[in-house]
Amino acid sequence: MGSDGQNWYFDLTYDQWTPLSVSGPRPAARYKHAAATVDGKLYIIGGSRNGRYLSDIQVFDLKSLTWSVIKLNSGVLPATSGHNMIKWENKLLFLAGHSKDVSDTVTVRFIDLQSYECGVIETFGKLPVARGGQSVTIFGSKLIMFGGEDRNRFLLNDVNVLDLETMTWSTVETTQTSPAPRFDHTAALHADRYLLILGGCSHSVFFNDLHVLDLETMEWSRPQLQGDLVSPRAGHAGVTLGDNWYIVGGGDNRSGVPETLVLNMSKLVVSVLATVKGRDPLASEGLSVSSALLDGEKFLVAFGGYNGKYNNEVYVMRPKPRDVLHPKILQSPAAEAAAASVRAAYALTKPEKLDLSEREDSNFKEVHVDNTQQKLSAEISAIGQQKKALESLLADVQAENANLKAKIEEVNNTHADLSKELQSVQGQLISERSTCAKLEAQITELQKMLESMQSIEEEVQALRKEKSELERDMERAASVQKQGSGGAWKWITG
Repeated sequence: MGSDGQNWYFDLTYDQWTPLSVSGPRPAARYKHAAATVDGKLYIIGGSRNGRYLSDIQVFDLKSLTWSVIKLNSGVLPATSGHNMIKWENKLLFLAGHSKDVSDTVTVRFIDLQSYECGVIETFGKLPVARGGQSVTIFGSKLIMFGGEDRNRFLLNDVNVLDLETMTWSTVETTQTSPAPRFDHTAALHADRYLLILGGCSHSVFFNDLHVLDLETMEWSRPQLQGDLVSPRAGHAGVTLGDNWYIVGGGDNRSGVPETLVLNMSKLVVSVLATVKGRDPLASEGLSVSSALLDGEKFLVAFGGYNGKYNNEVYVMRPKPRDVLHPKILQSPAAEAAAASVRAAYALTKPEKLDLSEREDSNFKEVHVDNTQQKLSAEISAIGQQKKALESLLADVQAENANLKAKIEEVNNTHADLSKELQSVQGQLISERSTCAKLEAQITELQKMLESMQSIEEEVQALRKEKSELERDMERAASVQKQGSGGAWKWITG
């Protein structure tokens, strides 16, 4: 779509992704970058491409549909990937991520949007260990960071909070069952009270689970989602508009996720909003999605990602206005997590206590029986709903078991292949040992021969010495004989 009209975005079809025709040069394709929209402009910082971290700052103007590059007036922005960016006051704060920075703790940097100055913000308190692939969510004047992967590839599931007013870090102690350690998940804030964590991965497993942290009680729970199935994924992106959480892309290292989901956080119901085909840039890992306010209406803006190739396209969606619901009060104790989605529906409609004392008024007794029946009907209905929720949970567990069995079978096959390879190596080792034994025997024989040669050499030296002495004796004898023969001749002839 081009920029023929100044308000081109109002011509978009609801709930459909539309690629934008960009004027001029585009930034390098990338993934695992950080993105934020401010005043109708999409800011992209860093990312990764072909194993190399990037440090550029790109800006896309959603009015003119053009890219530009920000040159910092002061400060240096290190090449970073897997970091997060949050707008705070007149600054863009970006923190954590993988880079060549030697810091052992999370670093918080800023870019002033007016002066284009960049620097490091000094933080205090208990600084969290450096990491990448974490989630960072703004909650009032605080940032909540969950999980990630440190520089030694150690997976994390800790919760750390940065107070933006004092720039002080603190570690949150939570109760109940925490999510499994993970990275490349996505997070959202609901009703200014609940932190939602969806998906992500470990080094071998991709998750599709939803975890909720009650920020008042600091209790974790795992409510069950209703509606369409959420496939396991990591590297997906999410953004909230009201009660709705839009989730885009992601993958499992084999294929990208083609569906764009909308999760109603009040009902805990998931719906497929849009589906793309094949290796579409929207079915990528490490893409970003942001919300942009254009002339009073909010739009979704997606950029980048990797699905076999690196992408740098910009896509826009005009989400259809949806019903505004009252925030749902999520129950957090883990002992009741399996029925969380059902309990909430009845939390605000508890039946009044019934007076069981006997009265002579027959009319009252009749009303009492009716209320009891209504109560029983409501309880039966609630139990039925709980049964459905538990059946859904059982189905999820069975699906997870099937997935684990498949992984176990794959591991077993790998183990069998490795065993065969080990046997082959052992056979080669036995053969090499036999060869070594033969060589050692030959070396022993050669050593014996060498010792024998040394003995022969000594005998030869002795014989040479005797020969030399014998030759000297013979020379002396010949000399004496010559002298004796000359004297006799002289006497005879004299």
